[in-house]
Amino acid sequence: MIVLDKMHSNLQLTVQRPGYAPQLDTVAEEVPVAFEYNGISHTVMLATPADLEDFALGFSLTEGIVERRSEVFDIEVEEAEEGITLHLEIAGGAFARLKERRRSLAGRTGCGLCGAESLTQVMRDLPPVADGTPFPLAALHEGMHRLPTLQALQQTTGAVHAACRVTADGGISHVREDVGRHNALDKTLGALAAVDAAPEGALIITSRASFEMVQKSAAMGYGVLAAVSAPTAAAIRLADRLNLTLVGFLRGANCSIYTHAKRLQGSTT
Repeated sequence: MIVLDKMHSNLQLTVQRPGYAPQLDTVAEEVPVAFEYNGISHTVMLATPADLEDFALGFSLTEGIVERRSEVFDIEVEEAEEGITLHLEIAGGAFARLKERRRSLAGRTGCGLCGAESLTQVMRDLPPVADGTPFPLAALHEGMHRLPTLQALQQTTGAVHAACRVTADGGISHVREDVGRHNALDKTLGALAAVDAAPEGALIITSRASFEMVQKSAAMGYGVLAAVSAPTAAAIRLADRLNLTLVGFLRGANCSIYTHAKRLQGSTT
């Protein structure tokens, strides 16, 4: 028996704990989400069907499809049996740039580099992040400590990633969840952009830190990205080049600071 909900499904399965017995379990939904700009199909991502307007805006900004929120005139969410289409109306200049890029990313869960047609599309020419105000390392630990209590879908399914912004006092906001780690970050960044939030504070992700997640964070002007797991070597190199403070293994009272530790108050480096 499968009972469908928007973000998760309930199904009966057999569990060994020990022995075998039927049990009702809740699993995360993963659906195709198509991005369409000015009537032209651009890409299809697999994502959690929630906070889709945030996803549309965040993806458009972090991928450089639009340069600012004001270039997105309208977002319409169309649900169908086979998936969801996000219809975005964007400024003419942004649409012209998009047609020149001609990217197709279809296929994987939050895989934002799939189908890039050239290396130059992967290695975007972004300016270094401004130094800004030093950020308390203790606030990162406090934010990561509090985040699990706000991950409602993760608590229910155990299958999704989360992203959020943390402030200098350890407060967290704009928590977004998704089966794809890139999608969760796009949703958080889109939610922040929707209210014209300044790129202050730090970003926290409950996953590893990949090249593209560093690129997305820097593209939006954030100077600190902290992950619960490890970064990749490419992510470290990019963070170093873009003056972004990259933190990994943010767990309990411990963490590893890979780049630009000077931005963090309370670090020994």
